[in-house]
Amino acid sequence: MKNNSHSTLLTKNHLGRIPEDERPQSHDYLETVKAFARLTYESVYVINYETMTFEYVSENPLFLCGYSSAEVMALGYELYFRNVPEDDLRLLHVINEAGFDFFENLPGDEKSQYSITYDFHLLNREGKKVLINHRLTPLLLTREKKMWKAMCIVSISHHKSPGNIYIYKQGSDVLWELDVREKIWRKSEKPKLTKREIEVLHLYAQGLSIQEIAEKVSVTPDTVKYYRRQIFDRLNVSTIAKALSYAVSRKIV
Repeated sequence: MKNNSHSTLLTKNHLGRIPEDERPQSHDYLETVKAFARLTYESVYVINYETMTFEYVSENPLFLCGYSSAEVMALGYELYFRNVPEDDLRLLHVINEAGFDFFENLPGDEKSQYSITYDFHLLNREGKKVLINHRLTPLLLTREKKMWKAMCIVSISHHKSPGNIYIYKQGSDVLWELDVREKIWRKSEKPKLTKREIEVLHLYAQGLSIQEIAEKVSVTPDTVKYYRRQIFDRLNVSTIAKALSYAVSRKIV
């Protein structure tokens, strides 16, 4: 699939030329994206589906794979063909097909409320695989409610393997998980934590020890350990770092 100009990564949502009378809406958004990128440790970039190019790439090194942000902007989708392993590139093909098919079937006035998240490997400067989490959400839609521009956020994945593909809607507890083999979306609900579990997770985020958390919430250290096990079970993770990453990225806390 590498360097294949017919890959759906390049063709599935290629819009062609946008009418001139739609362009005024696109003038000011990029400064807002740049401001957001200055405030986050995550990598940020913008895809333009009219030209199938990257319109902006932040300077966070994770997504750059050893290139400068200007070089990644110039490469565009070629970055994927160069720096994504073959198996993961095939996975991206499936995600791209299924994701845009799902998006096309949404009510037009709701499309901007949906986002997708998934994990795949990038090859870093030394050629080593790094599992990253990639989130994408619409920035601008065309008059026909096609996705024109999208903002993408890249961070280190808390999972152990590629995939983990979910679509979610802002303000909703519903998730859709992609079954890669069957190429169908399965509906489920976002995991929920109790108020006490969220409080314990917040205190872990502040760097407190088990003993310090126990004193803060007036319970025994063993009870704190119980809350921690409950958090791990509910979120299907094995460490506090992974629990925090999952809870923040899924807007559980």
